[in-house]
Amino acid sequence: MQFVIAIALASVALAAPQYNYVAPAVSSRSDSGERVAVLRDERVMEEDGRFNVEFEAENGIHFAKAGSPDAENGAVIHAGQYSYTAPDGTPVLVKFVANENGFQPESDLLPVAPEFPHPIPQFVLDQIAFAAEEDARRAREGSFERSASVRAPSTSYGSPQ
Repeated sequence: MQFVIAIALASVALAAPQYNYVAPAVSSRSDSGERVAVLRDERVMEEDGRFNVEFEAENGIHFAKAGSPDAENGAVIHAGQYSYTAPDGTPVLVKFVANENGFQPESDLLPVAPEFPHPIPQFVLDQIAFAAEEDARRAREGSFERSASVRAPSTSYGSPQ
């Protein structure tokens, strides 16, 4: 019994949180090793909760966002844009709104879902027409009996057939 208690105490001691986390070093350099100067960093916070933030860096990154509280639902509505140059040289501009409907970005570079309802392929339309013709034929003939390959569900809990 003493052995079980000793093992339990040892397990609890080993499971105790370890507080030896070391935060990663903060670097002011980009991945390429070059220094990037901040050209503008403006932040305006109003007493009523409205705010304006604008940031621009020497390497072409630009970020601007404004927001205000929504009295109806207590959320903060954000609107803004950011731009930068992609590694392949493509200029990227993303405009966004964030409100009770979530984050809604707009950009020519974002993928677009197909238009809905999307066009139905012809083979599907043909199959639907064929099924409608079959149903109409069976209704005229009065032959809606089940075929031999389709059985009605069992009404008892017997063994499977």
